[in-house]
Amino acid sequence: MAYYKRYIERQIKEALDTSGAVVIAGPKFCGKTTTSRLFAKSEYDLDTKDKIELVQSSPRAILEGDVPRLIDEWQNVPDLWNYARSEVDRREDKFGQFIFTGSSTPADMDDIYHSGAGRIVMIPMRTMSLFESEESKGLVSVRDLFEHVDAEIFHIDEEYTLQDTAFYICRGGWPLALVGDRNKALRITKNYYSTLFEFENHRNKKFRNKKKTIFLMLLKSYARNISTEVRKSLMINDINEHDDRRLDTDTFDEYLEALRDLFIIKDIEAWNPNLRSKTSIITTPTRHFVDTSIAAGALNISPSDLLNDPKTFGYFFEDFAVKELSIYAQNLNGEIRHYRDSNGLECDAVIHLEDGRYALVEIKTGGENAIEAGTKTLTALKKKLEVLDQSPSFLMILTACGNAYTKKDGIHVVPIHMLRD
Repeated sequence: MAYYKRYIERQIKEALDTSGAVVIAGPKFCGKTTTSRLFAKSEYDLDTKDKIELVQSSPRAILEGDVPRLIDEWQNVPDLWNYARSEVDRREDKFGQFIFTGSSTPADMDDIYHSGAGRIVMIPMRTMSLFESEESKGLVSVRDLFEHVDAEIFHIDEEYTLQDTAFYICRGGWPLALVGDRNKALRITKNYYSTLFEFENHRNKKFRNKKKTIFLMLLKSYARNISTEVRKSLMINDINEHDDRRLDTDTFDEYLEALRDLFIIKDIEAWNPNLRSKTSIITTPTRHFVDTSIAAGALNISPSDLLNDPKTFGYFFEDFAVKELSIYAQNLNGEIRHYRDSNGLECDAVIHLEDGRYALVEIKTGGENAIEAGTKTLTALKKKLEVLDQSPSFLMILTACGNAYTKKDGIHVVPIHMLRD
């Protein structure tokens, strides 16, 4: 199977050059181990009960080997974190000693006695972006738009369609699903979804005794409320209305935490530009998934279902676009936030870089009316932010298909299949 180059490769290399150990954390099957093997000189997989018990009896010995040494699914023996920190302190060479990969948080965080500050760097990993899977032409670079604020773009594409975006949403960015046959690709993703909550023998007490039915109920509610700022109480009511059982707050919180620990959901926090006004910023996070295909699996939604329901398509596309933007932003040492204030003004995504620069992005499926609505929102928010004497680097409307161009007002209209970091 062909290997597709990942953005995270640069981040791993930089981390190994400047820290003793790197932890790659992300959902199952997103490619953590495969990518980490590009850098490892030796490895040990904690993928069986016997191996786990062996390491528990002699954790320091398992860290011996050519470096960088890869320990796969390290969370099964969380005390390895402490031994790795100790080994980094003890060894003459302080950098590039270990790579840990994990598809869930450790079974017991109490076993992590030291933060690892200065020695261990954690890097989140998502599924693949369209540019990484070579399905985006990459004609528009987020990096270039930040560097060249007066840039103008114009690219015509009459081949890519809304059907393509609907397929990518449902297939997801799982490396194993990158096959030529689209029906086969969708089946691979569906098979992945069916194994998400098989925890009978899981070592993590957060998962082992959990009921699959409750996970599925919670995931369905999240999918029904995807890309919204719905509050926890409303999601509990949503679950109780759709399913034949009562779910209390404690159970909801417990299962929600487990979904975060498994890197299945990834909410987007609010952005607060510290406006010098009486406007209140709404801080409720926007509900998102680490990959939109999980939401499609939760509701058993196909590409044709999305195409036949424009409203649902819009919410799912926003989640998909946020995932794409998050990958590109991470490669620029940035992050994605959303904005909404008490006056009802909101922005779907804010690309915020660590040096303080930011860009405002409205996410629309496309069409003149939607683009005009996005234009009004971006223009109003930019005007409001000018009181800070710090304008955004650029404004963008990200669409589900179509052409890329810069409007007369300077706002860039960019289809998802033309974007890159």
